[in-house]
Parts: sequence; C-alpha cells; structure tokens
Amino acid sequence: MRLSVVIPAHNEADSIEATVRATAARLEEERIDYELLVVDDASDDGTLERIAALTLENPRIRGITSHLPRGFGYCVRAGLDEFDGDVAAIMMADGSDAPADLVTYHRLIESGYDCAFGSRFVRGAHVSDYPRFKLALNRAANLFVRLLFRHGYNDTTNAFKAYRREVIETAQPLLSNHFNLTVELPLKAVVRGHSYAICPISWTNRMTGTSKLNLQEMGSRYLFIVLYVWLELHLSKGDYRLPGAPRRPVRAPSPVERSPAAKTREEA
Repeated sequence: MRLSVVIPAHNEADSIEATVRATAARLEEERIDYELLVVDDASDDGTLERIAALTLENPRIRGITSHLPRGFGYCVRAGLDEFDGDVAAIMMADGSDAPADLVTYHRLIESGYDCAFGSRFVRGAHVSDYPRFKLALNRAANLFVRLLFRHGYNDTTNAFKAYRREVIETAQPLLSNHFNLTVELPLKAVVRGHSYAICPISWTNRMTGTSKLNLQEMGSRYLFIVLYVWLELHLSKGDYRLPGAPRRPVRAPSPVERSPAAKTREEA
C-alpha cells in the first residue's frame, strides 16, 4: 500500500527541509512505500527552490506548484489532485507533526480502516507549547463539532490525518478554500460512512516562521462547513452515504478502536 504525504507549504523555507528529511528517513526506516508530495503555495521566501533541491536528493520527493489560487485549502486540494498513492496523508510543513505518528496512521489503514484520525487530547498524546488562547478556542470548537456529530472524536480541526484514496474521491467536490478544509474532509468521511480509527499523536509548536492560520478570518468559514455537512447528515436522506454504512456516526469506544463502519466492512 503506497503512502502519499501531501505537504502544503507557503513561505516555509526555514522548516521545509528538516520536515521532509525527517519524514522520509522515518518512512524508509519502516520500509513503507511512499512519496512526499510538497505543494508550494505562492511562496516568495525561497521555499520553492528548497523543494527543488530536495527532489534532486530523493526520487520519492516530488515538488509541485499549486495550480489553484492561493490559500491553504486550495493548496491541499491541489495535492489531492496529484497524489499517486493508495493512501493520502496531510502533514504540515512546519515540523509540528511527528513522522512516527504518520507510520501509525499507515499501519491503521493497512489493517483495514478507511481513515486514521489523530488526537492531541487523549491519553497517550503529547502537546508542546500550544498557545493558551488558541488552545481554548480549539477545545471550544471541537466540543461544538463533537456535540453536533456525536462521532466520538475530539480533534476534528487538526489537519494531520490520513485517508484511503476512495475516501478522497467520496468527499468530492471539496468546497473549502482555506483552513476549513481540515474539518470538511473528516466530517464528510464520517457522515458518508467510512470507517475510522482514532489514535493519540504528538504535536510541537513550530520553531521557525509564523502560523498561516488567521482565526479572525476563519470563524465563519469553519461554521459554514460544519453546518453544511451537518445538514447533509440530517436532510440528504443518505444520498451520499456508502451502501450498508450506519445511518449516523456512532461514538468510537476507545482512542484506537474502529468505528462501526469498519466492522460492517469486515463482515461484508
């Protein structure tokens, strides 16, 4: 099973090399077939040149320029248009996500899940230097989503997740142009009946550069996507749900246990 790691990068010249090299080294150590697809999002700080240098070092590293307008969601969507693996994982370029967790994701999907969702807020997770104000907003937003969807997951807003190719296809068309894509993909996967596993992960605040997330601009966009998928859940009469999938998301009973759809898939 080939893993494609989609890494959106906007002005990440100071961190992209370390992130890509560490990720490639860990995947090779674990003997996972992979590609690292680094997508440049209109950078003007030399990021594109550093990506080009990395591709010369390792044939499994592929650099492209986003063919869509500027924006995090657009950039990820450009990568999802181009990846060639059986599994697509979205990973941040700033080094905040751990390559070891990427291996865990891949093993979970190899074992039969459609999606691997990490949580920074369950037993076994580790979070380092999360800004307090952003943490408070994060927990409030995720509680709101969890209450709406009752899917047993408390870190929906985190971008770092992995999906089988068919999940990406099922989620189309993607509507989000910005960071709200981080909730659109997992919520569509859950509502449409794909199986998912939840596991603890680590997160470390970036050491260089600045965050591209503008909270003031994103509030209404997050709310729009959440409500859009919620309306699909309640009003679409299952038009987009996979055959045989549960009618509603059901809480996963433990941080690493499969969703009910996984059992349905195995029995089928």
